[in-house]
Amino acid sequence: MFLAHRTGQPARAVETEADAIGATWLDLIDPTDTEHDLATRIAGEDIPRRANLDEIESSSRLFTHNDAVYLSTPLVRRTETELICPPIGFVLTPKILISVRFSEYASFDIAARQVADTTAPLNSDDMLILLLEAIVDRLADVLEHVGLALNQLSRDVFAGYSPRAGRIAAWQRALLRRVGHAEDFSSLVRDSLLGLDRIAIFVSETTKHNLPHSLATRLGTINRDIASLNDFVSQLSNKVQFLLDAALGFISIEQNDGMKVLTVVSFIGVAPTLIAGVYGMNFKDIPELTWSFGYWYALTAMATSVILPLLWFWRRGWLGAVR
Repeated sequence: MFLAHRTGQPARAVETEADAIGATWLDLIDPTDTEHDLATRIAGEDIPRRANLDEIESSSRLFTHNDAVYLSTPLVRRTETELICPPIGFVLTPKILISVRFSEYASFDIAARQVADTTAPLNSDDMLILLLEAIVDRLADVLEHVGLALNQLSRDVFAGYSPRAGRIAAWQRALLRRVGHAEDFSSLVRDSLLGLDRIAIFVSETTKHNLPHSLATRLGTINRDIASLNDFVSQLSNKVQFLLDAALGFISIEQNDGMKVLTVVSFIGVAPTLIAGVYGMNFKDIPELTWSFGYWYALTAMATSVILPLLWFWRRGWLGAVR
């Protein structure tokens, strides 16, 4: 998809060069080769492809070429089934901003609505600052949700919830999955914030002589917001590690309780076995010797002594979940 954004107008699909006349922001969303070539002709600059944006070294993510500034960073996004962190890229020229992305982002939609609702003219620098503000605001909202999820996870870990027998292991696995999911999410957000921080610093240094004071002030605010979000992510990471240690500690306690029960059960059988081993069956009167069904009685007693402990262990959830 290839969209052109003009101040005070809704986004318009770009199919020819004429469709981009007057636009100060061109947005490429998972572009085809045809759309990529069209954007290159309109911008008069090379547009990076997915392979270029996936580069991890700073020299490939942040650089200038002729009058254009090239910027890229990974940006986290949560889908219905997974977390993804595809790259996004910007090409900032004196007249136009080109963004390249390979996924839908709410922050881009928010920025597009702001551009459509704005009556004052916006240049390419304005567009970039507007987009960075929307992205940082969106990441702040995401981190708030992660913080709330961790608070709920903390209550679940320490609330002393006691699932019925057979559900304990499943509950513990669910807790560990939630802890791992939170760590994955915070790690991806940290990577996104690091990339945005580098972009903000690079833009500030590259355009410091040309950027108006109002935009420089907004860019400084973005830098401070990113720094505060990085501190918040560090706090979340520490909390995730604490909850992981706590969850593993409770699992260890549960395992120790199980071992204590097994030890007690084993000890109960030691004394009768010892007595039987010492005395054997060396008694004059053994009534069972004259029973016609004594053999089947012994087999039944042995089977019962096996089945009853197995049923008890199963009810405790040690042999599988109780349905």
